[in-house]
Amino acid sequence: MIRATRVIRRDALGSGEIVDRIVLDSGDRHRRRMAMRGVGGLAFLLDLPEPVVLDDGDALRLEDGRLVWVEAAPEKLLEIRAATDHALKRLIWHIGNRHIPAEIGTDAVWIAHDHVLAAMVEGLGGTATPVERPFRPEGGAYAGGHAQGHSHDHGHGHDHHHHGHPHDHSHG
Repeated sequence: MIRATRVIRRDALGSGEIVDRIVLDSGDRHRRRMAMRGVGGLAFLLDLPEPVVLDDGDALRLEDGRLVWVEAAPEKLLEIRAATDHALKRLIWHIGNRHIPAEIGTDAVWIAHDHVLAAMVEGLGGTATPVERPFRPEGGAYAGGHAQGHSHDHGHGHDHHHHGHPHDHSHG
């Protein structure tokens, strides 16, 4: 199976024959090694030296020089807004306190669609509008520059007011 061994960022994309494309959600765009199949049927092995976050418009260079285009799949998200900058910052704090991957924009925040979080946001005076668009969550302090949104299981619930232990453990 042919391997894809290099990521070409969209702003550095020069010449090369684009032979197929892959459409990936935010979770599948953070990879190092994985068998993949393009929309047009090209099977290849993603085989990178370390995990990277692929973004919409990047390309994967195959061993023979051909390129596979990366497309971010639309995902069901909540677009969170507030009446003031301070109110939005407050909502961001509440979202972060729940360890929810979030994409932070200038005047909105996007998170995975969740009716419980939508109710929380609305209860705090914000709006949570369902949208469908590519999701580009922040990497977080523990991402080491490679991850953009990742899941990490702590083995405990996230009711940070009652979970019975100090919250000073490492998330690395």
